Amino acid sequence: MSRQLRSYWAVVQLDLAEVLRSRWLLFCVVVYAVLAGVLLLVGMRESTVFGFTGTGRVLVSYVHALLVLLPLMALVATGQVVNKAREDGTLELLFSQPISRGAFFSAISSVRFLVLLVPLALLMLAVGLFGRFAFGQDIAWSFIGHCVILCSVLVWSFCGIGLWVSTTVQNSARATMYLLLIWVASIALMDFALAGMMLQWRLEPRVVFALAALNPVQSIRMALLSSADPELSVLGPVGFYLANQIGSTGLYALGVAWPMLLGTLAWLSGLWKLRHGDVV
Repeated sequence: MSRQLRSYWAVVQLDLAEVLRSRWLLFCVVVYAVLAGVLLLVGMRESTVFGFTGTGRVLVSYVHALLVLLPLMALVATGQVVNKAREDGTLELLFSQPISRGAFFSAISSVRFLVLLVPLALLMLAVGLFGRFAFGQDIAWSFIGHCVILCSVLVWSFCGIGLWVSTTVQNSARATMYLLLIWVASIALMDFALAGMMLQWRLEPRVVFALAALNPVQSIRMALLSSADPELSVLGPVGFYLANQIGSTGLYALGVAWPMLLGTLAWLSGLWKLRHGDVV
């Protein structure tokens, strides 16, 4: 085993122990399970009148709720990890050992990403199995796979942004403020600003779509809708325009590619900053 790989695994073990000690993994599991349980209970309650809503519909509702929750969890999980380690002297201690900065950054990125994603993927699988054995429904493996891919892309995008903030902003309080602003902008302000622009000016449909697609959350939402309904009938005239001009495959590809690229660029920027910045 090379020295770089040994350094990577050493930091993985340290960071995973810290995650388990702080019960962050337990928190993620509880949040995911409570949200899934609420949606399943709603589906079973509707079954007395309309019949069970179906695993696919439950997963669509679940992922729509996660579009608000996952960015915040990813930013909280990563936005303080480097600057806090710098403040309490952990970085200075680690880098006095034969541990490279790249191995440290890669290790904490892997741990935080997998802690957020693995429980979620297992829970989505459990939802599919629950629908199969409790209600006799077919397991939509392809749609479950699409949901897992979209959630993993969303988590990676905001993990990369959070790590970039953590390496760029050394003050923890200021970093927290920036993280909250990023989350609010990605969830709410983008929608309000776009709606205000549409009310103020008559924008071309392609301009509206381009502005909306710049937001990774909106990109993934459109990819989710294109997976659930290739005709995009739920979006009305907008869905008709998108289905004919871009197509469901194009929307899905865009919803995966752009957030992945954004998260990767932010991650690489954070890595460059850590390698060329001061430890203290």
